[in-house]
Amino acid sequence: MERVDVVYVYLANKTEDQVLMVKNFGAGDSYYTLPGGAVEKGETLKEAAIREAKEETGLDVSIGGILSVSEKFFEDRNHHAVFFTFIGEVVGGHLEIAFPEEIEEVVWMDAAKAKEYTFLGEQQGKGPTIPYVLHKQI
Repeated sequence: MERVDVVYVYLANKTEDQVLMVKNFGAGDSYYTLPGGAVEKGETLKEAAIREAKEETGLDVSIGGILSVSEKFFEDRNHHAVFFTFIGEVVGGHLEIAFPEEIEEVVWMDAAKAKEYTFLGEQQGKGPTIPYVLHKQI
């Protein structure tokens, strides 16, 4: 199986009662996820999270610590995906869909409903994060 690293960005509004979600076109039905996607070759997790959030939502984000790490095996794709979910904050841009062939909509969703799609458990963006550290080569 091929390992695939995937990043997501948890973006909540100021009152934390809404979470930014994207509705992706699927092979069958459409489905909601946090903004995110696969890490490209030569890209750090943080760089990928910032890029993916911009590509999928039109928003510029700053990235904080990691909320969760999870994984899933996709037998049909022969992938072992490892998901890194970062806490993020909107710092600019405006909502737009850059890839309408992939993204059906971008929506601020009620946080309780978004919980069904984020796989963060009870933590749901409010819990402690672990630091993200990029070790520079010496």
